[in-house]
Amino acid sequence: MDDFDDDSFDDVLGSMEMPTSPKKPKVQPSNNQAPAATTSTANSSTTASITVVKPASNPHSVLVHSKQRGNPILKSIQSVPLEYRDDIVPDYVVGRTTCILFLSLKYHNLNPDYICQRLKALGKMYELRVLLVQVDTPEPHNALKSLTRISLLADLTMMLAWNAEEAGKMIETYKQFEKRSPDLIMERVDSNPHQKLVAALTNIKPVNKTDAVTLLQTFGNLGNVITASEERLSQVMGLGPRKAKKLYKTLQEPFLSK
Repeated sequence: MDDFDDDSFDDVLGSMEMPTSPKKPKVQPSNNQAPAATTSTANSSTTASITVVKPASNPHSVLVHSKQRGNPILKSIQSVPLEYRDDIVPDYVVGRTTCILFLSLKYHNLNPDYICQRLKALGKMYELRVLLVQVDTPEPHNALKSLTRISLLADLTMMLAWNAEEAGKMIETYKQFEKRSPDLIMERVDSNPHQKLVAALTNIKPVNKTDAVTLLQTFGNLGNVITASEERLSQVMGLGPRKAKKLYKTLQEPFLSK
């Protein structure tokens, strides 16, 4: 967007119906499945209308809106099948509750209102709504700044791809991880006591991992490291006076409890 300081986007966003409580899209049951049980609330006077999306013929398929046919990013989606559909609102559906809107920055600069129109059409469907932006302009900063603001207001997760192949791989990955446990991408905490001590010592700058291992091998345990004098610490191979002084000062500081 060439003139980001202009507040025209604020006016457009102000007229949008921002999703406050995302709903899961209803899916018609297949012939071999029993219809899901439904509940009703007596005190509710209105019911949110959500587009019913027919499930994919292959549960492993990415649903692709027919208007995306011919998009170069599709060439790099090779590990999951594609199913073209006209009855979906987003550009890609990669799970029961996850969808993707694709946007080229070059196109956004030419049609800055396009994304707001798409968000109005999408409404409250899907819990995770991804805005996949392909950065294909030499000066993307202003456009990305405005899209970031829109994403925050409309509860979108914005992902950036720097070429068509990367964008396609992101779509593919979202589908592949649809039913994977979040533990797969969580930080793994080492349960080995020795490694925990090494990690604790390396939190003291400028002590590195090699220094920490050498200290534990030299003194045998953390208690001996703590009670060692600054002069004794400086004699440890590879540590030196500067590191020894910092380490000694840190270990001698009182631990305060609230």
